Amino acid sequence: MVVVLGSVLVREGCLAEAQAVSLEHVRRSRQEPGCISHAVHVDCENPNRLVFVEEWVDDATLQAHFRVPASRQFVADLTRCAAQPPDMALYRAEKLPQRS
Repeated sequence: MVVVLGSVLVREGCLAEAQAVSLEHVRRSRQEPGCISHAVHVDCENPNRLVFVEEWVDDATLQAHFRVPASRQFVADLTRCAAQPPDMALYRAEKLPQRS
């Protein structure tokens, strides 16, 4: 599994637009093959910071997601609202069994 952690600090006055394009992107992305989960959250310490958490089956499905034209448009739209460049990190992960 591949985990994506991303965040963006949104410019003052642009939060509603950033949230709207983010929710549209998240909801669309959840329908893509290989998407396990995809969410956007508001940082409790800084409400102008949006945090993205995604899980993908593998790198190939994530790379396919990055090639979707709507994904590229989302990045452009979100970057336009950003106070600084968005941040993203990719991790390979293995789900561990729960301990009781």
